[in-house]
Amino acid sequence: MILELKDVHVEAGGKEILKGINLKIKDGEFHVLMGPNGAGKTTLATAIMGSPKSKVTKGSIMVDGKPINDLPTDKRAKLGLFMQFQNPVEIEGVGFVNFVRSAKEELAGSVNMKEFMDSIKELSERLKFSEGIIGRNLNQGFSGGEKKKAEIMQMALFKPKIAILDEPDSGLDIDSLKDVAELINNLYEKEKMGLLVITHYSRILSYMKPEFVHVLYEGKIIANGGTELISKLEKEGYTSML
Repeated sequence: MILELKDVHVEAGGKEILKGINLKIKDGEFHVLMGPNGAGKTTLATAIMGSPKSKVTKGSIMVDGKPINDLPTDKRAKLGLFMQFQNPVEIEGVGFVNFVRSAKEELAGSVNMKEFMDSIKELSERLKFSEGIIGRNLNQGFSGGEKKKAEIMQMALFKPKIAILDEPDSGLDIDSLKDVAELINNLYEKEKMGLLVITHYSRILSYMKPEFVHVLYEGKIIANGGTELISKLEKEGYTSML
């Protein structure tokens, strides 16, 4: 699978946020998008997934060479795209397990419940979820770190072709950060999925080995390269890339 953005401009809240993004991600590739707060990182992620709040005004978002600008979010998910939200919403009255099962059935058809629950139990242990958390409503009563772990669990269960992770490190303590990074690494290596990790800190990247690094600043990608960009940003900051 190939996800490609060609000269993508995006408007949110009546303001142009992204100003001509060009980006290509293939399955099996590990990309990182870094940038300061307000650079447009989340807007980029939500535009790829088809959020009506992130309106593409120019350019094309394509999957395997076919434009998906007009596809709703659920159709994009069925193509194999997945997004982990920076701030997952809480939904009262919707059980976490029922939500994930229903979503998996929508994406892949019928689900073997024993295998499904075994997978949830295994992932809960690997992510060190507090006891009983999977019996709660979706994200209700979850800490910030637990919400992030729940999103990564969903990625593991859905097995997308390309996953976009919007600040998976925010809200995590050091131990949780290692657990989440380890699972992301294992999924990437096992499933050969394309991966775009969005962050403005390098701490989670110390546990990962991305191939491609992109720097987003004021709505434009101003630098592309390898992990050497991460070290440069740590030492010199984002304005050094201008």
